[in-house]
Amino acid sequence: MPELQEEAAAKLLAEHKRWFERGETRNVGFRLRQLAQLKAEIKRRERQIIEALHKDLRKSEFEAYATEIGFILDSIGYMQKHLRRWAKPVKVRSPLHMFPASSRILSEPYGTVLIIGPFNYPFQLLLEPLIGALAAGNCAVLKPSEHTPSVSAVIEELIGAVFPPQYVRVVQGEKETTGTLIHADFDYIFFTGSVPVGRIVMEAAAQKLVPVTLELGGKSPVIVDASADLDNAARRIVWGKLINVGQTCIAPDYVLVQEAVAEQLVSRMEHYIQAFFGPDIQSSPDYGRMVNLRQLRRVAEMIEQDRAKVAAGGTVCEDDLYIEPTLLFPAAWSDAAMEDEIFGPVLPVLTYSQLDEAIAAIHARPKPLALYLFTQDKETERRVLRDVSFGGGCINDTITHVASTRLPFGGVGNAGIGAYHGKHSFELFSHRKSVVKRGTKLDFGIVYPPYRDKVKIARRLLK
Repeated sequence: MPELQEEAAAKLLAEHKRWFERGETRNVGFRLRQLAQLKAEIKRRERQIIEALHKDLRKSEFEAYATEIGFILDSIGYMQKHLRRWAKPVKVRSPLHMFPASSRILSEPYGTVLIIGPFNYPFQLLLEPLIGALAAGNCAVLKPSEHTPSVSAVIEELIGAVFPPQYVRVVQGEKETTGTLIHADFDYIFFTGSVPVGRIVMEAAAQKLVPVTLELGGKSPVIVDASADLDNAARRIVWGKLINVGQTCIAPDYVLVQEAVAEQLVSRMEHYIQAFFGPDIQSSPDYGRMVNLRQLRRVAEMIEQDRAKVAAGGTVCEDDLYIEPTLLFPAAWSDAAMEDEIFGPVLPVLTYSQLDEAIAAIHARPKPLALYLFTQDKETERRVLRDVSFGGGCINDTITHVASTRLPFGGVGNAGIGAYHGKHSFELFSHRKSVVKRGTKLDFGIVYPPYRDKVKIARRLLK
């Protein structure tokens, strides 16, 4: 497949600009019709999408539907229900010194948005930002992951069947194509991926002052204190960690468990790994695979370097892109698995004595995208929520905060910039335009020279 060149990128953007300037996307009814058509086409191609996800990532049908297809269908439905209300001008009060005047906020589209998707949820994480971009009235160019070719091909067919290419199109290619796109004159860039690539995207956007949203990642901790329901904690940590075999940006990356209950927690986690996937995990239809050999070897190297810490699992089969769910205990901050985000089915378990120790350890590292706390102690909950900065998270659960269309999803610090989902997606892809309309029949003239003693009036009005 030939890589996209600068001249071709400029040409396609010119086509989008001309189409956008026709003004159709400014009509909310038009936007709703496009979302309805997208939803109908996804339903028609459901089996095709499920098969592609299985081919690229060995996702089970349940996981493919729940975390990708169903997630998107639910998101579209929520947007359809509320878009007309969100798109209305918002009236706000005008200050007394502007009298007579009215003030309002108008939500307008940016223009053409570039959306770059990752390999781990190749359908959901490309289509979810598209829903927000279309709801806000933008055109879009989608760059799917080159590491999931089956899903990318289905997406290209799906988008081509629903939208004119000047409105929404898919551009395939390797990193050279991505490089060309991020340096083009888009009106907005939305990127989901790794922190190192996020830096490259932001640097390219900065050269042209293009606004960006970066959905990145990092090492998301789980804190488990001695008051926690350990059986519940083990079940939900293992579930959250092993969705998509750990290739989830908000997956639990490591566990900080209070010393008194550490061995019990590890034992229960071992139990639930077997309960979920059976004695022969490699043959389980519910356990996926690493996306490619490079990612497998990256995670396998962590296991080898920390082999002495393996408490469960540790088996790797390159030919099958399989890594057995692996617990490292007792892990240490100096372990290979603690250097960077794992993004695979390896879970280090560290211990702490007092909560202050756990909080200090998290503070010593970049702010996480997610944090999970298992406790029955209200003071512990209050302390963690007050003292630790993170993108989003759960109390006594993992992952589920991302599933709510009513909650913003996004990072903080190194974990990302901006947040979306539901109304937050509409607002993210909309420029909030402020407008004041002044009356013409009354004009008190305070603001006009000569000022003489008018400063006294200004001090009374503006204080």
